[in-house]
Amino acid sequence: MALLWRRQSVLPGFGLAMGITVTYLSLLVLVPLSMIFLKTATLQPAEIWAVVTSPRAVASLKMSFVASLIAAGINAVFGVLVAWVLVRYSFPGKSIVDALVDLPFALPTAVGGIALTAIYAQQGWVGRFLYPLGIQSAFSRLGVVIALTFVGLPFVVRTVQPVMEELEVDQEEAAASLGAGRFEIFRRILLPALWPSILTGFAMSFARAFGEYGSVVFISGNMPFKTEITPLVIMTKLEQYDYAGATALALVMLLCSFVLLFLINRLQSWSGARVSSRSAVEAPQPASERSAGARAPGVAS
Repeated sequence: MALLWRRQSVLPGFGLAMGITVTYLSLLVLVPLSMIFLKTATLQPAEIWAVVTSPRAVASLKMSFVASLIAAGINAVFGVLVAWVLVRYSFPGKSIVDALVDLPFALPTAVGGIALTAIYAQQGWVGRFLYPLGIQSAFSRLGVVIALTFVGLPFVVRTVQPVMEELEVDQEEAAASLGAGRFEIFRRILLPALWPSILTGFAMSFARAFGEYGSVVFISGNMPFKTEITPLVIMTKLEQYDYAGATALALVMLLCSFVLLFLINRLQSWSGARVSSRSAVEAPQPASERSAGARAPGVAS
Protein backbone atom coordinates (compact mmCIF):
# COMPACT_ATOMS: atom_id res chain seq x y z
CA MET A 1 0.00 0.00 0.00
CA ALA A 2 2.85 2.40 0.85
CA LEU A 3 4.54 1.68 -2.48
CA LEU A 4 1.27 2.28 -4.33
CA TRP A 5 0.80 5.58 -2.51
CA ARG A 6 4.34 6.67 -3.42
CA ARG A 7 3.77 5.81 -7.06
CA GLN A 8 0.61 7.90 -7.14
CA SER A 9 2.42 10.91 -5.59
CA VAL A 10 4.43 12.02 -8.61
CA LEU A 11 5.40 15.48 -7.34
CA PRO A 12 7.98 15.66 -4.51
CA GLY A 13 7.21 17.16 -1.12
CA PHE A 14 3.71 15.78 -0.80
CA GLY A 15 4.11 14.79 2.87
CA LEU A 16 5.41 18.20 3.95
CA ALA A 17 2.82 20.11 1.92
CA MET A 18 0.00 17.91 3.21
CA GLY A 19 1.13 18.35 6.81
CA ILE A 20 1.27 22.15 6.49
CA THR A 21 -2.15 22.17 4.83
CA VAL A 22 -3.80 20.07 7.54
CA THR A 23 -2.17 22.11 10.32
CA TYR A 24 -3.18 25.40 8.72
CA LEU A 25 -6.80 24.31 8.22
CA SER A 26 -6.96 22.86 11.71
CA LEU A 27 -5.78 26.04 13.41
CA LEU A 28 -7.98 28.38 11.38
CA VAL A 29 -11.09 26.27 10.71
CA LEU A 30 -11.40 22.94 12.50
CA VAL A 31 -10.34 23.95 16.02
CA PRO A 32 -12.51 27.12 16.20
CA LEU A 33 -15.52 25.27 14.80
CA SER A 34 -15.02 22.38 17.18
CA MET A 35 -15.24 24.82 20.08
CA ILE A 36 -18.80 25.62 19.05
CA PHE A 37 -19.73 21.97 19.45
CA LEU A 38 -17.85 21.67 22.77
CA LYS A 39 -19.39 24.83 24.24
CA THR A 40 -22.87 23.84 23.12
CA ALA A 41 -22.35 20.41 24.69
CA THR A 42 -22.29 22.07 28.13
CA LEU A 43 -26.06 22.51 27.77
CA GLN A 44 -28.59 19.77 28.17
CA PRO A 45 -30.54 18.79 25.03
CA ALA A 46 -33.68 20.34 26.52
CA GLU A 47 -31.83 23.59 27.13
CA ILE A 48 -30.44 23.65 23.58
CA TRP A 49 -33.93 23.04 22.21
CA ALA A 50 -35.32 25.84 24.39
CA VAL A 51 -32.71 28.30 23.11
CA VAL A 52 -33.12 27.36 19.45
CA THR A 53 -36.93 27.29 19.51
CA SER A 54 -37.43 30.45 21.56
CA PRO A 55 -39.80 32.92 19.84
CA ARG A 56 -37.07 35.50 19.33
CA ALA A 57 -34.63 32.97 17.87
CA VAL A 58 -37.26 31.48 15.56
CA ALA A 59 -38.29 34.95 14.37
CA SER A 60 -34.68 35.89 13.66
CA LEU A 61 -34.00 32.64 11.80
CA LYS A 62 -37.12 33.15 9.72
CA MET A 63 -36.09 36.74 8.99
CA SER A 64 -32.57 35.70 7.96
CA PHE A 65 -33.79 32.83 5.80
CA VAL A 66 -36.61 34.65 4.00
CA ALA A 67 -34.62 37.85 3.42
CA SER A 68 -31.64 35.87 2.13
CA LEU A 69 -33.88 33.88 -0.20
CA ILE A 70 -35.48 37.04 -1.62
CA ALA A 71 -32.11 38.76 -2.02
CA ALA A 72 -30.60 35.72 -3.77
CA GLY A 73 -33.59 35.56 -6.11
CA ILE A 74 -33.18 39.23 -7.01
CA ASN A 75 -29.48 38.72 -7.64
CA ALA A 76 -30.20 35.66 -9.79
CA VAL A 77 -32.25 37.84 -12.14
CA PHE A 78 -30.31 41.09 -12.21
CA GLY A 79 -26.93 39.40 -11.84
CA VAL A 80 -27.51 37.62 -15.14
CA LEU A 81 -28.47 40.95 -16.70
CA VAL A 82 -25.32 42.63 -15.42
CA ALA A 83 -23.17 39.75 -16.67
CA TRP A 84 -24.90 39.93 -20.07
CA VAL A 85 -24.15 43.65 -20.39
CA LEU A 86 -20.52 43.20 -19.38
CA VAL A 87 -19.95 40.31 -21.79
CA ARG A 88 -21.95 41.24 -24.88
CA TYR A 89 -21.64 45.03 -25.06
CA SER A 90 -18.78 47.53 -25.29
CA PHE A 91 -19.38 50.98 -23.88
CA PRO A 92 -17.40 53.82 -22.27
CA GLY A 93 -16.61 53.10 -18.63
CA LYS A 94 -17.09 49.35 -18.96
CA SER A 95 -13.99 48.61 -16.88
CA ILE A 96 -15.32 50.87 -14.12
CA VAL A 97 -18.66 49.07 -14.06
CA ASP A 98 -16.85 45.74 -14.04
CA ALA A 99 -14.78 46.86 -11.05
CA LEU A 100 -17.86 48.14 -9.20
CA VAL A 101 -19.31 44.64 -9.25
CA ASP A 102 -16.49 43.51 -6.96
CA LEU A 103 -16.94 46.46 -4.59
CA PRO A 104 -18.91 44.43 -1.97
CA PHE A 105 -15.94 42.02 -1.85
CA ALA A 106 -13.42 44.77 -1.02
CA LEU A 107 -15.62 47.12 0.99
CA PRO A 108 -15.97 46.45 4.75
CA THR A 109 -19.52 45.35 5.40
CA ALA A 110 -19.98 47.95 8.14
CA VAL A 111 -19.04 50.70 5.69
CA GLY A 112 -21.51 49.30 3.17
CA GLY A 113 -24.24 49.23 5.81
CA ILE A 114 -23.62 52.85 6.81
CA ALA A 115 -23.62 53.94 3.15
CA LEU A 116 -26.86 52.08 2.41
CA THR A 117 -28.49 53.57 5.51
CA ALA A 118 -27.48 57.08 4.49
CA ILE A 119 -28.84 56.57 0.98
CA TYR A 120 -32.12 54.85 1.86
CA ALA A 121 -32.97 56.79 5.03
CA GLN A 122 -35.88 59.20 4.99
CA GLN A 123 -33.63 62.14 4.04
CA GLY A 124 -31.28 60.10 1.85
CA TRP A 125 -30.79 60.38 -1.88
CA VAL A 126 -33.16 57.51 -2.62
CA GLY A 127 -35.22 57.41 0.55
CA ARG A 128 -36.58 60.94 0.07
CA PHE A 129 -38.41 59.70 -3.03
CA LEU A 130 -39.63 56.43 -1.48
CA TYR A 131 -41.00 57.66 1.85
CA PRO A 132 -43.63 59.98 0.28
CA LEU A 133 -44.90 56.91 -1.58
CA GLY A 134 -45.31 55.03 1.70
CA ILE A 135 -42.22 52.84 1.13
CA GLN A 136 -39.98 52.66 4.20
CA SER A 137 -36.68 51.53 2.76
CA ALA A 138 -34.48 51.92 5.84
CA PHE A 139 -35.09 50.43 9.29
CA SER A 140 -37.48 47.88 7.85
CA ARG A 141 -37.51 44.42 6.31
CA LEU A 142 -37.01 46.02 2.93
CA GLY A 143 -33.76 47.50 4.22
CA VAL A 144 -32.56 44.05 5.23
CA VAL A 145 -33.27 42.73 1.74
CA ILE A 146 -31.46 45.70 0.19
CA ALA A 147 -28.35 45.09 2.29
CA LEU A 148 -28.31 41.35 1.57
CA THR A 149 -28.80 42.00 -2.15
CA PHE A 150 -25.83 44.36 -2.06
CA VAL A 151 -23.45 41.80 -0.54
CA GLY A 152 -24.63 38.89 -2.70
CA LEU A 153 -24.65 40.41 -6.20
CA PRO A 154 -20.98 39.69 -7.10
CA PHE A 155 -21.43 35.95 -6.53
CA VAL A 156 -24.01 35.63 -9.30
CA VAL A 157 -22.24 37.94 -11.73
CA ARG A 158 -18.82 36.30 -11.33
CA THR A 159 -20.31 32.83 -11.59
CA VAL A 160 -22.36 33.47 -14.73
CA GLN A 161 -19.92 35.77 -16.52
CA PRO A 162 -17.22 33.17 -17.42
CA VAL A 163 -19.85 30.76 -18.76
CA MET A 164 -21.42 33.51 -20.82
CA GLU A 165 -18.05 34.47 -22.28
CA GLU A 166 -17.62 30.93 -23.62
CA LEU A 167 -20.98 30.89 -25.41
CA GLU A 168 -20.81 31.33 -29.15
CA VAL A 169 -23.25 33.67 -30.87
CA ASP A 170 -23.61 31.39 -33.91
CA GLN A 171 -26.61 29.52 -32.51
CA GLU A 172 -28.30 32.76 -31.50
CA GLU A 173 -27.79 34.25 -34.97
CA ALA A 174 -29.04 31.07 -36.62
CA ALA A 175 -32.16 31.06 -34.44
CA ALA A 176 -32.77 34.74 -35.17
CA SER A 177 -32.41 34.12 -38.92
CA LEU A 178 -35.07 31.41 -38.64
CA GLY A 179 -37.51 33.84 -37.07
CA ALA A 180 -37.06 33.12 -33.36
CA GLY A 181 -37.76 36.01 -31.02
CA ARG A 182 -35.42 37.28 -28.36
CA PHE A 183 -37.31 35.64 -25.51
CA GLU A 184 -37.39 32.31 -27.34
CA ILE A 185 -33.66 32.52 -28.06
CA PHE A 186 -32.97 33.18 -24.40
CA ARG A 187 -35.32 30.43 -23.19
CA ARG A 188 -34.23 27.67 -25.57
CA ILE A 189 -30.55 28.47 -26.25
CA LEU A 190 -29.05 30.65 -23.53
CA LEU A 191 -30.94 29.57 -20.42
CA PRO A 192 -30.11 25.82 -20.68
CA ALA A 193 -26.40 26.66 -20.91
CA LEU A 194 -26.49 29.25 -18.12
CA TRP A 195 -28.86 27.47 -15.76
CA PRO A 196 -26.22 25.48 -13.80
CA SER A 197 -24.10 28.58 -13.19
CA ILE A 198 -27.19 30.60 -12.25
CA LEU A 199 -28.14 27.98 -9.66
CA THR A 200 -24.59 27.96 -8.29
CA GLY A 201 -24.50 31.76 -8.06
CA PHE A 202 -27.92 31.75 -6.40
CA ALA A 203 -26.78 29.26 -3.77
CA MET A 204 -23.55 31.17 -3.08
CA SER A 205 -25.43 34.46 -2.81
CA PHE A 206 -27.92 32.88 -0.42
CA ALA A 207 -25.15 31.38 1.73
CA ARG A 208 -23.35 34.73 1.89
CA ALA A 209 -26.51 36.62 2.82
CA PHE A 210 -27.63 34.10 5.44
CA GLY A 211 -24.61 34.77 7.64
CA GLU A 212 -24.31 38.51 6.98
CA TYR A 213 -24.11 40.88 9.92
CA GLY A 214 -22.15 44.09 9.33
CA SER A 215 -24.15 45.59 6.47
CA VAL A 216 -27.53 44.65 7.99
CA VAL A 217 -27.10 45.82 11.56
CA PHE A 218 -27.26 49.52 10.57
CA ILE A 219 -30.05 49.56 8.01
CA SER A 220 -32.38 47.03 9.66
CA GLY A 221 -33.23 48.95 12.82
CA ASN A 222 -32.69 45.74 14.84
CA MET A 223 -36.28 45.46 16.01
CA PRO A 224 -36.96 42.10 17.71
CA PHE A 225 -39.55 39.93 15.96
CA LYS A 226 -39.51 42.32 12.97
CA THR A 227 -36.09 43.12 11.50
CA GLU A 228 -33.72 41.28 13.82
CA ILE A 229 -31.44 38.71 12.19
CA THR A 230 -29.87 35.68 13.84
CA PRO A 231 -26.25 36.99 13.97
CA LEU A 232 -27.54 39.98 15.93
CA VAL A 233 -29.28 37.68 18.42
CA ILE A 234 -25.97 35.83 18.84
CA MET A 235 -24.16 39.12 19.50
CA THR A 236 -26.83 40.09 22.03
CA LYS A 237 -26.36 36.82 23.92
CA LEU A 238 -22.60 37.32 23.93
CA GLU A 239 -23.04 40.79 25.40
CA GLN A 240 -25.20 39.21 28.11
CA TYR A 241 -22.46 36.61 28.78
CA ASP A 242 -24.78 33.83 27.63
CA TYR A 243 -22.00 32.03 25.77
CA ALA A 244 -23.73 28.66 25.72
CA GLY A 245 -26.91 30.13 24.24
CA ALA A 246 -24.90 32.06 21.65
CA THR A 247 -23.00 28.95 20.59
CA ALA A 248 -26.26 26.98 20.38
CA LEU A 249 -27.61 29.46 17.82
CA ALA A 250 -24.21 29.54 16.13
CA LEU A 251 -24.36 25.76 15.85
CA VAL A 252 -27.70 26.00 14.02
CA MET A 253 -26.23 28.49 11.55
CA LEU A 254 -23.12 26.33 11.18
CA LEU A 255 -25.21 23.30 10.28
CA CYS A 256 -27.18 25.41 7.79
CA SER A 257 -23.89 26.57 6.27
CA PHE A 258 -22.69 22.98 5.91
CA VAL A 259 -25.91 22.07 4.11
CA LEU A 260 -25.55 25.08 1.80
CA LEU A 261 -21.92 24.23 1.04
CA PHE A 262 -22.91 20.66 0.25
CA LEU A 263 -25.61 21.90 -2.14
CA ILE A 264 -23.18 24.31 -3.78
CA ASN A 265 -20.64 21.53 -4.33
CA ARG A 266 -23.32 19.28 -5.79
CA LEU A 267 -24.44 22.08 -8.11
CA GLN A 268 -20.88 22.68 -9.24
CA SER A 269 -20.36 18.97 -9.89
CA TRP A 270 -23.61 18.80 -11.83
CA SER A 271 -22.63 21.91 -13.78
CA GLY A 272 -19.24 20.45 -14.68
CA ALA A 273 -20.77 17.14 -15.76
CA ARG A 274 -23.37 18.97 -17.83
CA VAL A 275 -20.74 21.08 -19.57
CA SER A 276 -18.57 18.01 -20.24
CA SER A 277 -21.45 16.03 -21.71
CA ARG A 278 -22.49 18.97 -23.82
CA SER A 279 -18.95 19.40 -25.12
CA ALA A 280 -18.79 15.70 -25.98
CA VAL A 281 -22.06 15.93 -27.90
CA GLU A 282 -21.00 19.06 -29.76
CA ALA A 283 -17.49 17.74 -30.56
CA PRO A 284 -16.81 17.47 -34.31
CA GLN A 285 -17.00 13.99 -35.77
CA PRO A 286 -13.63 12.52 -36.84
CA ALA A 287 -12.91 12.63 -40.57
CA SER A 288 -12.57 8.81 -40.76
CA GLU A 289 -16.08 8.34 -39.36
CA ARG A 290 -17.51 10.99 -41.66
CA SER A 291 -15.93 9.35 -44.70
CA ALA A 292 -17.11 5.89 -43.60
CA GLY A 293 -20.63 7.20 -43.22
CA ALA A 294 -20.47 8.85 -46.58
CA ARG A 295 -19.39 5.58 -48.29
CA ALA A 296 -22.23 3.57 -46.77
CA PRO A 297 -25.30 5.80 -46.78
CA GLY A 298 -27.72 2.92 -47.19
CA VAL A 299 -26.59 0.81 -44.23
CA ALA A 300 -29.44 0.45 -41.78
CA SER A 301 -28.84 1.25 -38.13
